Amino acid sequence: MKSAFELALERTGGKLTELSEEKKNKISDIDRFYKSKIAEAELSAQQRIAREQDPAKIDEIKESLVTEIASFRDKCEREKNAVRSE
Repeated sequence: MKSAFELALERTGGKLTELSEEKKNKISDIDRFYKSKIAEAELSAQQRIAREQDPAKIDEIKESLVTEIASFRDKCEREKNAVRSE
């Protein structure tokens, strides 16, 4: 079964480039690293929320978590793209 990305490339006449096993492993390592960073951030935020009584502070923690996760995802994609373009 083809992914949506592969189907879109076929429709537009694009061509998929094969990645070497080394690059696939690097990308996999990057994914694992950032998934663990996101999990750490979520756990930390949950612990801070559990201790907090002020609803405004809880909202602040949640907003901070969303920003931190978005930052990790952005860094992850940039690093994976760098590996792909090597």
